[in-house]
Amino acid sequence: MEPGAGPLPADFVQSVGRAMLILEVVGRRPGLPVKAIARRCSLNLSTTYHLVRTLAYEGYLVRLSNGTYVIGDAVARRFHDLVATLERPPEAAVVLHQLTERIGLSAYLGLLRDERVTVVEVAESPGSPYLEDFEVGLDISAHATALGKALLAALPPRTRHDLLLEHGLRPFTANTQTDLDRLEDELSSVRPGAPVVEHGEFRDGVACAAALVPPARGEEPTWAVVVAMRDDDVPSHICREVVLAAADLGHGAYTP
Repeated sequence: MEPGAGPLPADFVQSVGRAMLILEVVGRRPGLPVKAIARRCSLNLSTTYHLVRTLAYEGYLVRLSNGTYVIGDAVARRFHDLVATLERPPEAAVVLHQLTERIGLSAYLGLLRDERVTVVEVAESPGSPYLEDFEVGLDISAHATALGKALLAALPPRTRHDLLLEHGLRPFTANTQTDLDRLEDELSSVRPGAPVVEHGEFRDGVACAAALVPPARGEEPTWAVVVAMRDDDVPSHICREVVLAAADLGHGAYTP
């Protein structure tokens, strides 16, 4: 659920909501003076001064010498706290590093959490393009990435359909699939243990291959492995390596 979605709680604390809004505004536009923050947040100046000073005292904002404000270290610490809570297989870092060494491409591990595809582990390689969205702790597109599609394919059809309807099918490139029925056909045809490949749907000139980590018996699918490359397609041997890495994380439940 998006922040701010749904009905306002009866016990909503207005000052906390305003403080969070200030952090969002400064995060998007660092270096704003208090007057500009107040204007962008639609708050009166006195209230904004009180909230900004409190956030600065707690380390969530930093006042620069010119009187403007930027995000403080406390925000980064909370982000690292969030990353620490993200589940991952204990051997994830080792398996991704070994995959990267074998194929010379960056490898990522992601999960579907609270209806969002989130990257939880990364092993980088200069052989892959830099994808700024694919950083640990960041949400990425579900419908336009191989990682997201692998995770979506494992969901029950009704759950998947509702999730896609709620989040929409934003066109990242001219190749992004934005027709819900066609996307559903694509996802429902994914076989267990088979790779999921996308060609320039998330970034032009970038192709990705992903594979679902086989779940333990009786558990829901949790993670998927993905690699990215500068090309229009992914060679078959790269797909095999991705499936093998996913199987390693699932203790060999699938064999390609």
